[in-house]
Amino acid sequence: MLTEAQLEEKLINQLITQGYERVSIKDEKELIENFKTHIEKFNNVTLSDSEFNKIQIHLAGGSIFEKAKKLRGKFELATDKGDIKYISFLDSENKEKNILQVVNQITMKEMYENRYDVTILVNGLPLVQIELKKNGIGIRKAFHQVQRYQKHSYKNLFQYIQIFIISNEENTRYFSNNRELKYEFTFFWTDESNKRKNRIEEFTELFLDKNHLLDMITKYIVINETQKY
Repeated sequence: MLTEAQLEEKLINQLITQGYERVSIKDEKELIENFKTHIEKFNNVTLSDSEFNKIQIHLAGGSIFEKAKKLRGKFELATDKGDIKYISFLDSENKEKNILQVVNQITMKEMYENRYDVTILVNGLPLVQIELKKNGIGIRKAFHQVQRYQKHSYKNLFQYIQIFIISNEENTRYFSNNRELKYEFTFFWTDESNKRKNRIEEFTELFLDKNHLLDMITKYIVINETQKY
């Protein structure tokens, strides 16, 4: 039976074979530095500290709903030279342009200190969070862990998470980020024959295929305009 640490490594190695780049990020400071590097690369720009600060201010604040709209929109950046550049955070049309990275054990310090299992970054933003438990432990425990994190430590860039995944190797579910996380709104993934892909390896192969994941984030997550979650 694999330990949680071994399960993390196995998952990350599979994602690497599927084209993800592994990166080491210890804390929020390094997360922000990595975001600056990749948002510059994604937009083919070089940002001064003051310009990057304007982007951070734009991304800060707002509900989960409002952040989802910012993620899918463009930011009108007034540069130090006085001209305007439009900064994008995702590309739904040219999916190969997006930069996907995988990292584990980022430590965030707010009310409590928490280390997150596996995080998928898209253009430097943490958009998918995976919480793992070893085989034999119910995945509800992973779900409740996500609930605690949302309440106490998912701050700043981590508020841009779009999809959560919970697994104990044998059973895997996913759910979208929203204001009121409920276990009944977690889902299994099935293939074209409606066969469930419960094991984390099968789920990763299909659901976390880079093109499929980007489609899930950019096309299949519906932003609720009425309730504004």
